[in-house]
Amino acid sequence: MHKARYTTTTSGAARLVLLAGAMAGAMLLSGCSGGSRTSAEARNAAAERMAGMKSGTEWDMARQAFLSGDPQKALQHIDRSIALNDSVVRSHVLRGRITMELGNFEEAMSSLGKAEVLNPEDVDTQYFLGVAYERIGEKESAMERFQRAAELDTSRAIYAVAAAEMLIDIGRIDDAEQYLKDRLEMYRHNAGIRQTLGHIAMMREEPEQAASWFTEARFLAPDDKGVQEDLARAELAAGRFAEAEFNLAELLRTEGFKDRRDLQHMRARCLVEVDRPVEARDLLVTLTESQGGDKDLDAWIQLGHVCYKLRDLARVRRAASRVIALAPQRSEGYLLRALQQRGTGDLNGALASLDLAIQRSDGDPSPLILRGLIAQQADMPGLAKSSFEQAQKLDPSNQNIARMIASLQAQQQQAETYAGVSGDGR
Repeated sequence: MHKARYTTTTSGAARLVLLAGAMAGAMLLSGCSGGSRTSAEARNAAAERMAGMKSGTEWDMARQAFLSGDPQKALQHIDRSIALNDSVVRSHVLRGRITMELGNFEEAMSSLGKAEVLNPEDVDTQYFLGVAYERIGEKESAMERFQRAAELDTSRAIYAVAAAEMLIDIGRIDDAEQYLKDRLEMYRHNAGIRQTLGHIAMMREEPEQAASWFTEARFLAPDDKGVQEDLARAELAAGRFAEAEFNLAELLRTEGFKDRRDLQHMRARCLVEVDRPVEARDLLVTLTESQGGDKDLDAWIQLGHVCYKLRDLARVRRAASRVIALAPQRSEGYLLRALQQRGTGDLNGALASLDLAIQRSDGDPSPLILRGLIAQQADMPGLAKSSFEQAQKLDPSNQNIARMIASLQAQQQQAETYAGVSGDGR
């Protein structure tokens, strides 16, 4: 009996031991399985972090190559960056810029489109989509993208300026002006807005208004030489020659501007207008004698007229010959030759040269006016009268021509009256 109880008890204890062992094993197995999953997740996270770091490094290398002017190398790096992580907006934007630079606009639009899918509110995506549309000639779409970028980021005026420039390009100048004026207060310290308004005023042939805008822009960006050049051009167009000459002289002392022939032409004209013809002549002589100056038609024409004003007839003759050689189909060379011949007293030669100039004048009344003056000087009133009348037909609003005709008529009447009095006296 005792034995039986003992046996039963022992069996129960054994079962308990077995049950405890099984539970411990289950717990151990359970613990091992949880550790395995945690370890795998950690490894995956580490791998993702590493891929992200490598992707970022490739992006940096792509950007550096792109900025240094090596788009092919940049493309290789950005493709590796995207292969490692294709969910980064800036990577697709950079790829769009690179492929755009390579002239592959289809790829550029595809990359920028992917960036837009990832984040439609990304400013750079909208802006460079605008650039892409502009380059393929879809200016309306470009304008819309620039305007969207301007809405997304109101802290930078570049987007608003780009949108306005597109409005100008599609002929909506009034809309462009209003668009910028509506943002003047928002960008009260920005020169670009005012500079673009100045360009609009120049397009409308309102140089005084343009000069006002460019002056404001210059106050805001005193070191911006592009603004200073715009101001000088507006001042010249407005007849503010002294101010234009000052700005041009300063520009021509600046690296990157000092060899600009167009600015030197402008300054020479200003020097003449402010009665400094000797300085103008010196500048134009330097221009014509410098490299490429032998083919600078405008410089030779200007030099001829300045030298005639200074009675430097030898240089007038040389300038006339050079202009005729460079542009025999134009009137300016023959006009200069006529001036030189008039200066030396060869009135018949001057009239012959003017006949050639008139044949090539293309509606310019200047050769006819000069022929009328020389005809008067040569005592040929009939030719003078017909020359002035032809000039007036070409430029009916020119009051100088009207005064010349009136003066000639008065002289003829005076001559007739004198002749009649003399006849009565005889």
